Amino acid sequence: MKHTGASIIFYNRAHQVLLLLRDDLPSIPYPGMWDLPGGHVEIGETPAECIVREMLEEIEVDASGCTPFKVYEFSDRTEHIFTEQAELDLQQIVLHEGQKLLWFSQKEVEYTELAYGFNEVLSDFFRRERGEYGKNNSQFTSL
Repeated sequence: MKHTGASIIFYNRAHQVLLLLRDDLPSIPYPGMWDLPGGHVEIGETPAECIVREMLEEIEVDASGCTPFKVYEFSDRTEHIFTEQAELDLQQIVLHEGQKLLWFSQKEVEYTELAYGFNEVLSDFFRRERGEYGKNNSQFTSL
C-alpha cells in the first residue's frame, strides 16, 4: 500500500525555491540528495496538518499559511504539495533534520537531480510561476 506524504515549496521574491540537503546516511532513502522539505502523513492527520507539523519539527518555521498546489501520484506514494512565499533567513533557521538548507534558482534546480522525483514537481511550479500552468491543466490533479 502506498503511503501519503506532504511537502512544501517555499519560494522567495527572487523566484528561488528552498531545498533541503538530506542527511548522508546509507540507511535512509536518497542519502545526500537535495529534497523538498516535508514528511509522512500520520494516521488521523490531514496533509495540511502534516506539513505544518513537519516544518515546526524540522526547521522551526510556521507553515500554517501555506496553500495547496497539487497532488501527485508517484509509484511509491501519494504526495500533497503545498506552497508558501517566505523570505526566510537561512542563518536564523534551526535545522533538526538534514545537512543544510539552500535557495535554488530555476536553472539550478534543472541541473540538480532531486530526491523522490521532485524535479517534476518543481518543473510544474516554475511553469505556473511563468504563467504557463493552468492554461491546459487537464493533466494536473487539483487538491
